[in-house]
Amino acid sequence: MKYSLLFLVVLVSVTCIQPIPVMGQASMLKAQEVSDQTSMDDKELRHVVLIKFKEDATEQEITKVEEAFSALQDKIPVIDDYEWGTNNSPEGLSKGFTHCFFVTFETEEDRETYLPHPDHKAFVKVLEPHMEDVLVIDYWASEE
Repeated sequence: MKYSLLFLVVLVSVTCIQPIPVMGQASMLKAQEVSDQTSMDDKELRHVVLIKFKEDATEQEITKVEEAFSALQDKIPVIDDYEWGTNNSPEGLSKGFTHCFFVTFETEEDRETYLPHPDHKAFVKVLEPHMEDVLVIDYWASEE
């Protein structure tokens, strides 16, 4: 009787307990990739363009550049958002850069579509004769 009860307890334990899955190194890395991708899906890719115009650039020429850059949003569908403005910082650290153009993309693939796009290249041709210098920085926006 004693052995029958022990056998019954062991039998019930073996059939009722579910195995606990053990996550191997490869599975943990895959889970981290999914987590990283999920967090990247929540972020936006920013493309910041700072422009210093030549001293002899006229207001009309600068306005033409501003309008040409602004028109890209309607011409290139991968642009998720766009804004621009001129420097008004009181710090005096602009080093002659007067204009900031801020383009947002959802993915790096969208940016890769934008850069060689014929309308982007046409804009660069409008800009180049009036530009003394340009600074471009791309980054993934982080709210943390």
